[in-house]
Amino acid sequence: MRDRNLEHILAQIDGRGYASYRQLAGTHRIGAFRLAIDHIQIDPYAPPSRMRVILDRETAGFPGELTCDDAGRIAVSDFMTRRFHQAARRIVPQQSGTGNSGVVSIGHPGQEVLERTSVLIAPDRVEARIEVGLPARGRQIRGREAARLLTELLPRIAEASLIHANLDQRALDEHVVLLRDQEHLRRSLPGRGLVAFVGDGAILPRLSGDSDLPLKTGDAVPFTAPETLRVRFDLPSGRRVSGMGIAEGITVIVGGGYHGKSTLLHAIERGVYPHIGGDGREWVITRPEAVTVRAEDGRAVTDVDISPFITNLPSGSDTRSFTTTNASGSTSQAANLVEALEAGASTLLIDEDTSATNFMIRDARMRALIPADKEPITPFVDRIRPLFAERGASTILVAGGSGAFFDVADHVIALDHYRPRDVTAQAHDLATGRRKTSPGAVFSASSSRILARSSLHPPGKRKPAKAQGRAGIRYGEATIDLASVPQLVDLAQTQAIAHAMDRLADLLDDQMSLPEAVTALEQRIDAEGLDWLSPHRGHPGQLARPRRYEIQAAVNRYRDLRPARKR
Repeated sequence: MRDRNLEHILAQIDGRGYASYRQLAGTHRIGAFRLAIDHIQIDPYAPPSRMRVILDRETAGFPGELTCDDAGRIAVSDFMTRRFHQAARRIVPQQSGTGNSGVVSIGHPGQEVLERTSVLIAPDRVEARIEVGLPARGRQIRGREAARLLTELLPRIAEASLIHANLDQRALDEHVVLLRDQEHLRRSLPGRGLVAFVGDGAILPRLSGDSDLPLKTGDAVPFTAPETLRVRFDLPSGRRVSGMGIAEGITVIVGGGYHGKSTLLHAIERGVYPHIGGDGREWVITRPEAVTVRAEDGRAVTDVDISPFITNLPSGSDTRSFTTTNASGSTSQAANLVEALEAGASTLLIDEDTSATNFMIRDARMRALIPADKEPITPFVDRIRPLFAERGASTILVAGGSGAFFDVADHVIALDHYRPRDVTAQAHDLATGRRKTSPGAVFSASSSRILARSSLHPPGKRKPAKAQGRAGIRYGEATIDLASVPQLVDLAQTQAIAHAMDRLADLLDDQMSLPEAVTALEQRIDAEGLDWLSPHRGHPGQLARPRRYEIQAAVNRYRDLRPARKR
């Protein structure tokens, strides 16, 4: 059954100028569905129009046990989003019109299962939040094509993806069970003294350097845990999984080039998010507070205490509240580490390949040639144990060119053709001696920064902040570069961070620290949903929930940031 009123409007405006599409705004009944048209694009080349396909819960027919908890709702929403995306690609033909003509999009989820705004599961209804490119030739409306798209093709997509009876119910049940099991295991890690788990049989290598899809099973070496590091978990579904547990403390991953060191670390890095079945990394589970730290030449740093690593600069700059518009590799890595701790990181993930050498180590010859009082950098190898002792922050480190960290490692894992071995005893035998630490606390006196509220209200900023691809945000006249924030995995997360910065601009009051402000923001999201971030009514835009670490990383990279004071 079609909405005759909608078809009538489209027939009347066929061939008119594109602005006449504005007559469609509002809600239309199309059979079992309602179509809410919340925003009409201004021309065919503009971002597509925002619409919602709505049906009541009884019509959707999802059993209550599937959506009775947060994990279930996220899993069902994710499943419907993926099915809607697939159905749209199958049902909607390629269009030959202008600009975004004929596009029907609900976003394109990757290998991770994230909380999204794409499908809302409310007590009384289910909503698919979509974007539709209204058809045009030049800037003239193609009304008949629009009528077919909205009243015939769109309902077919919705019927295939939003009604429980029409879905692969076994696959949906497995999707929900998997996410619940994954999150149970993640919550169990602290009680077992673990920061990460890598399941037996995991396929860690990716299809290619620019693909997040798994390498074909026959071409990849399945992961097998060393017996000395093997742990087992019993899960709510009745499933038992076994694999390698990475304990709290300091773990060093070694091995020859191309043997899988960085691949393992990358999987652990992405393990802060649950993954879909068949990804190969669905049983790589990492504590959510794990943060990747790397060097980032040229980034801005504002009022960060990098004194645990860098002091007595020849310039006389105070490194307890260090600011620069162009940080070096070592300075940027020190700032990234301290900012991660400020955000609450419990585990640091570091790869030698993406680190500044002089930040990481200083060998005996260099120490002999350049006296300590002439070197402002205290290398990470000298701070890694105080970091754990004083702040409880574990480290997982990939090292391929130096054995300096053997002296401080609790565990050493060697990769050989992607097969891990526990070589802790051998590494300790090779160590020159346990590295001494400086007397007195190094990290315990840190304080939270309080940022000037006015710095997030730049002059001339009139529009909401906006993502520019996965790795950039336009904030007023400034562009925030997030290319070195690797745990930001989805464009929809970046857009959510852009909106979060606008919300933080209102929360900051020259009294609240940045971590406190982000905590308050997260509490509002927990209470009111991810939609709360959006400046739009109705359709909130395509958003996925980011972690607090990436939100703070974006704020920290804003070049016009200014401190209020320290507390």
